[in-house]
Amino acid sequence: MSSLSYQHVFEPARDPTAAPLLLLHGTGGDEHDLLRVGRQLSPGAALLSPRGDVLERGAPRFFRRLAEGVFDLADVERRTHALAAFIAAAAQHYGFDASRLTALGFSNGANIAASLLLLRPESLAAAVLLRPMVVLDPAPDAVPALTGKRVLISSGNFDPIVPADHPTRLAATFRRAGADVTLRAHAASHGLVPGDFAAAQEFLAATNSR
Repeated sequence: MSSLSYQHVFEPARDPTAAPLLLLHGTGGDEHDLLRVGRQLSPGAALLSPRGDVLERGAPRFFRRLAEGVFDLADVERRTHALAAFIAAAAQHYGFDASRLTALGFSNGANIAASLLLLRPESLAAAVLLRPMVVLDPAPDAVPALTGKRVLISSGNFDPIVPADHPTRLAATFRRAGADVTLRAHAASHGLVPGDFAAAQEFLAATNSR
């Protein structure tokens, strides 16, 4: 199976100073969902947007779950490595700078971006995680070295899907690994609000200035 087998969209960079973005949609989305968001938050950046290759009652996802908040961890690991292989192949095929790749993921897309950082940290330089959950919970002595990587976690204080302690637990895991973590909470549900986009835009602008 080709490493470029994910159905995807790629838009080449118009601004070579902008870090390329990996766009990862939420459950039921597709490769077109976050294109406009990516263009608005980081104008001119190269955009790589795959469609999750797992179907849950017809809704695309990036890995299987057994119930709401209950994940098939073997599938999470397998799909994370598959996505990392896709990213490496896409970087070679399209010629973008993989060392600067920044994930922008929402919900299920944020969760697999977090899994990439924990299982295949070479795949990402930074990540914007919008409404992530704790999926992988490595022991303190089992976290990878994430020094030099930047992570924004953007959560909703009234999110009925993400348990209230998950954003801080996820932030603690990344900080323990040495990542530079920004944690933002908004008066919001699982849906995104203007504060999420403002925080992401600020984070991406700082990433592009490096």
